[in-house]
Amino acid sequence: MDTLAPSRQRRKQARPAELTAAALELFVEKGFAATRLEDVAARAGVSKGTLYLYFDSKEALFKAVIQEGIVPVLEQGADLVDSYQGSSAELLRTLIREWWLRVGANHLGGVPKLMISEARNFPQLAAYYNDTVITRGRELLRRILLRGIGGGEFRAVDVETAIDVIFAPVLMLLIWRYSLGACGCGGHDPELYLHTHLDLALHGLVAREVRP
Repeated sequence: MDTLAPSRQRRKQARPAELTAAALELFVEKGFAATRLEDVAARAGVSKGTLYLYFDSKEALFKAVIQEGIVPVLEQGADLVDSYQGSSAELLRTLIREWWLRVGANHLGGVPKLMISEARNFPQLAAYYNDTVITRGRELLRRILLRGIGGGEFRAVDVETAIDVIFAPVLMLLIWRYSLGACGCGGHDPELYLHTHLDLALHGLVAREVRP
């Protein structure tokens, strides 16, 4: 009995992560409204009763997906901004590339498109996503822009508008990937797309001598 206990304990601890992984896949594939808790349990290979041991609703399951998947990336981004010693331009490149690698390049990248399509039907969930993800993501970009402007590396711009303009093409890349791109309607090379976007954005931000 003693030899079996550790194995059972590990399995019990692993189940919430398996459930959130299954939920993420189904949310992205089918949408929030169309995903049923029994589908999540079946995808994870457990009973619906087991799922209810950890999550009492689909909303709680969605929030766990965000907390386990996206929030740690935002926390790592904050640590990066706090400790980065290089230029603000390189910091901006690094932050967006790391975000793509950790969120955009896997199933988590389908969450922004999911929220856009489901926000009006689930306003409380949309508010949670806005407060937990969007507000914190904007703060990271805000800090980088103010850092660059304060150091004379970036020219003065309207920071709040610049945040929207900088992130909008990244959001478009995700929306395309999980909509028309998923239907075989062409696509983009993410590395080339992001390189081109950041090159255009930074050349618009970088301070330069004014010539008559």
